[in-house]
Amino acid sequence: MQQAEYDIITGTRGAGEPRADEGAGSPNCLAGERRSEKQLGSGTAEATEDTQRHADTVEVIDSFESMGLSDNLLRGVFSYGFEKPSAIQQRAIKPLMEGRDTIAQAQSGTGKTAAFGIGVLERVDPEDARTQAIVLAPTRELATQIRNVIVALGDHLNVKTLAMVGGSSTRDNVAALAQGVHIVIGTPGRVFDMINRRALYTDAVKVFVLDEADVMLDHGFKDQVYDIFRFMPPACQVGLFSATLSQEVLEVTNKFMRDPVQILVKQDALTLDGIKQFYVNVEREEWKLDTLLDIYETISITQCVVFVSTRRKVDWLVDQMNRQDFTVSCIHGEMEQKERDIIMREFRSGATRVLITTDLMARGIDVQQVSLVINFDLPRDHANYIHRIGRSGRYGRKGVAINFLASEDVRAMREIEQIYETRVEEMPANVADLI
Repeated sequence: MQQAEYDIITGTRGAGEPRADEGAGSPNCLAGERRSEKQLGSGTAEATEDTQRHADTVEVIDSFESMGLSDNLLRGVFSYGFEKPSAIQQRAIKPLMEGRDTIAQAQSGTGKTAAFGIGVLERVDPEDARTQAIVLAPTRELATQIRNVIVALGDHLNVKTLAMVGGSSTRDNVAALAQGVHIVIGTPGRVFDMINRRALYTDAVKVFVLDEADVMLDHGFKDQVYDIFRFMPPACQVGLFSATLSQEVLEVTNKFMRDPVQILVKQDALTLDGIKQFYVNVEREEWKLDTLLDIYETISITQCVVFVSTRRKVDWLVDQMNRQDFTVSCIHGEMEQKERDIIMREFRSGATRVLITTDLMARGIDVQQVSLVINFDLPRDHANYIHRIGRSGRYGRKGVAINFLASEDVRAMREIEQIYETRVEEMPANVADLI
């Protein structure tokens, strides 16, 4: 995969700074009561337009050995299988290690989780048993995956981690926190619950990371994130990571980040170079099923993720596939956590080859063997298109995305092409050779 082109910006922008009446404690200020107006950025000098466009460049470090990582963390990085840092890792790890607030946007599958995982691990003091880092993710599966990556990278460090997600035992979480946990990775609801129970103390937290930051700062999660962030110490470092970041989200960050390093992918570089994108003109919605069955029969798939629009449609499609004697698995938000865990474990191990899901799985879930993504339905939110197709072609591997288009989907497909300045071709007859 070719590396994306990056805009590197340092320094807060003048636009979007909080008004005088939006200081700490104001409901309009995401940062909450623990930070003063000065810490929120209202005392920062106005940045000129020239500074915004031509800011200082972030140092690009092209080897892990040159980053100043501790020996034991470096051992963990190499044991994990990394040899050379990806573009986002070359740029984002050092600012995180140095305690800088960091906004990092990068293509799906380019190593964002390891970037902030390495930065967080380097900042944690294993001799201090208190919680020193909190990482928030929008889904239980993603939080668990992040924890697994951090555990693997920190294999040679004496660092304790804990995944706290809904559906897991509250009692077990409380007991683990009482024993001492350095890094907490969780979903907002459970993390806030543990803070409210006074089981999770935040006075020693040095780093606060939001993964899939555009979702975390959207209306569904923003209030929960605010509730948690107000308990962070004033000097707490903030990191935001996502494949997509809207201008609205970037403006919100001025309210709770100080002089952040911004590592942003240019809009026309957002599509994934290693992923071939095709469409099938099925014309009518009811013909999508037959098209999927044809593809399933003719293509030898290592592993595939099929995205549909609703939970009800997940169940319907699984039933239809099973009636045709095709073995598939599915996952959606209404399932019990234990069932979701089992399904993901089977899919990661290769026991099941086809996973049917909603946009629950669109973000961050990393299954290396996935070579094909099928959009049975196009996403309602165009930003999720990038996240969906990024499930294939992970970390430079080749992948294919196939979009089923009924007549009413054509306009949405054209809009996606325009937004990301990409072209989706009609699926060729030899598509099997490309997977």
